[in-house]
Amino acid sequence: MNRKLLFCLIFIVITFSFTAFGDSGETDTPHGLEGWLESKLGNLHTIWLFAIIAVTLYLLGKGADILVDEAVTLSTRWGIPQTLIGATIVSLGTTTPEAAVSVFAAVQGDPDIALGNAVGSIICDTGLILGTAALIAPLPLNRKIVNRQGWLQLGAGFLLVIACLPFGSLGTTFSEGGRLPQVMGFVFLILLAAYMWQSIRWSRDADSDSTIEMDHIHDESANTVLVVVKLLFGILLVVAASTVLIPAVKIVAERVKVPESIIAATLVAFGTSLPEFVTAVTAARRGHGALAVGNVIGADILNVLFVAGAAAAVTGGGLEAPTHFFRLLFPLMLFILIVFRVGIFVSGDRLKRPFGVILIAAYLFVTILSYKITGG
Repeated sequence: MNRKLLFCLIFIVITFSFTAFGDSGETDTPHGLEGWLESKLGNLHTIWLFAIIAVTLYLLGKGADILVDEAVTLSTRWGIPQTLIGATIVSLGTTTPEAAVSVFAAVQGDPDIALGNAVGSIICDTGLILGTAALIAPLPLNRKIVNRQGWLQLGAGFLLVIACLPFGSLGTTFSEGGRLPQVMGFVFLILLAAYMWQSIRWSRDADSDSTIEMDHIHDESANTVLVVVKLLFGILLVVAASTVLIPAVKIVAERVKVPESIIAATLVAFGTSLPEFVTAVTAARRGHGALAVGNVIGADILNVLFVAGAAAAVTGGGLEAPTHFFRLLFPLMLFILIVFRVGIFVSGDRLKRPFGVILIAAYLFVTILSYKITGG
């Protein structure tokens, strides 16, 4: 019953998030909530912007602390491995804003943003975020769960590429690009429901060796409903702080004459992955590295099934995949996913710091190469 309540509450949060983003999309600004925030923050004095940045950074840290603590509490209370909690509940919460942004970008006539958001987030999550977490502290690996979820992660990446191929004229793939059809968006959402359902079944079958991950004792008298509410509050706090922080930093960067290309390569590209980043870093810093691994793996799966799937489902013509996706972005996404898969294969029971360096190096290689080729 507790698990059913949890997923009902998550559904409510997702619905609320979509409604909030939807309302913002009806403003006069061309970019929905982001444009509205930039227009409001842009009228403030720089001193006030620095104050907002300081406050949001503080709230971001507090939200991540709450999120990690309550996720670990649920993991301990229900006997579910932290990796699985991170791959489902936490990742669903942190990817909801990305899905909302992508859906309303598609509805407002910018469907290409949705696909780029999903692919870019996978690259950032797997390379930069997981690599950084591994540098902070070696990340424990529940090999049974990581292998199972990891193959789903890699499979989701290949599925996205295959679904975008123009099967009627494969020879034109690199000259004319492809498209993620609307019907595949609905297929992805069905697969998302199947993934979440199967994850619940796996949670019931979690073996006793998962207790290796649970080395912190929590108050067993705490009400489970209260724990769930605090977990969702932590997710909302992280998401809300991230949503305000990025536009504020962007405006300050523009005022101090930081080049637009640098802003695009850093803040804009990194912005939607900030919830996953702060969650993974906080989890690693507090000794819950398995939660960080699960969060990244789950976020990658949901970026395909949830973010790209929902955006394609609401767009009659589907999501366009221009030629540079097949020439550059898709190969680089699969490259970094394969690097991670190989790293899991050769690692023992921990993802150690040297492999964190490899993941960050792979991310930097992918980022530099993409900007060299596109001339960004």
